[in-house]
Amino acid sequence: MSDVAVIGAGPAGLMAAEVLASGGARVAVYDAMPSAGRKFLMAGRGGLNLTHSEPLPDFLARYREAMPHLRAAVEAFPPDALRDWSATLGQVTFVGSSGRVFPKTFKASPLLRAWLRRLDTAGVQFAFRHRWAGWDAERWLEFQTPDGPLAIEAGATVLALGGANWPRLGSDGAWVDYLAAKGVAISKLRPANSGFTVAWSDIFRDRFEGQPLKGVALTVGAHTVRGEAMITRRGIEGGAIYTLSAELREAVLGIGQARLTIALRPDLDNAALTTRLSGTRGKQSLANFLRKAAQLSPVGIGLMQEAAIASGRPLAALSPAELAHLVNAIPLQLTGVAPIDRAISTAGGIAFNELDDHFMLRKLPGVFAAGEMLDWEAPTGGYLLQASFATGAAAGRGALRWLASS
Repeated sequence: MSDVAVIGAGPAGLMAAEVLASGGARVAVYDAMPSAGRKFLMAGRGGLNLTHSEPLPDFLARYREAMPHLRAAVEAFPPDALRDWSATLGQVTFVGSSGRVFPKTFKASPLLRAWLRRLDTAGVQFAFRHRWAGWDAERWLEFQTPDGPLAIEAGATVLALGGANWPRLGSDGAWVDYLAAKGVAISKLRPANSGFTVAWSDIFRDRFEGQPLKGVALTVGAHTVRGEAMITRRGIEGGAIYTLSAELREAVLGIGQARLTIALRPDLDNAALTTRLSGTRGKQSLANFLRKAAQLSPVGIGLMQEAAIASGRPLAALSPAELAHLVNAIPLQLTGVAPIDRAISTAGGIAFNELDDHFMLRKLPGVFAAGEMLDWEAPTGGYLLQASFATGAAAGRGALRWLASS
């Protein structure tokens, strides 16, 4: 019998395994994939954003309603501790211009390789191609393996199976049924940090697909975010969209649509823009005039054209004051949410009131949960990985405490 079975070889599961092994537990890690950290490696393809350097109170606020439930775990393993931990694995980090924290290599693979070597040295065992299938009548863990069904007894279990946004990498949400059957309350899994669909005109879609919107301000309700977005064939996505994705998603799911307002020149007020747009156009096309007078990008002007067409008034018919207003108040109707398997992360999961202060499931003594299985979400920028690492460490400490008390 292993002291602890960790199910899921992503950041949360591997961190739980490290804490457990360093505490003297015998640990076996099980994963349905052929190797560890597949989603972690995918997250590092564009540069591994481990965490963020902003002050901890601001950092914690990014977790919104889940902040009170995550506070203790993140404070016990804060961003500085994560950076120090990375350095012990030979991956020194730096703070980018946006405040985001990256390894100097920008890659996930060197960090993961060093981490797996450390775990191997600590005696952690790995069993891949082992898909968890719940519990048997004796409360042994059941797995589907290439050699057939397997039942495992463990003194404690840490579940770190991720959300449902990367099914091909193992995060398929299949664990929901197993826990729900045990009476565990689970909030419906929903896409987070996702794109949204927009009914673009064919002309706009064909011309501007893949074009970025830079330096814009996006507003939904009382929430405004500065940043960048990207036009896609089916709609819009990108960092600023992801930051607002919770509000946008709930509006779309609740009433079938969400209204997003785009400011192309948020640093200029209407008076300044009106002055710029009151000049003589001469023989210039309207698009050239807007590009030169207000320094608007072609895709920004295209968005203004889309809004004008939707309103029933051609852009050329608008007065300078109306054009100035539209520059910083382009209405965009979002009609749908991108599928969960195309989202960066998952909202929903195990309700926090199902967990005790040590991340143990109250209805399943000796079973702990960590990472994206829990009911929290956060924007991109390092907050997702930080909470996964921190809750994995917390679940590992909780399992050690359970073993000691048992």
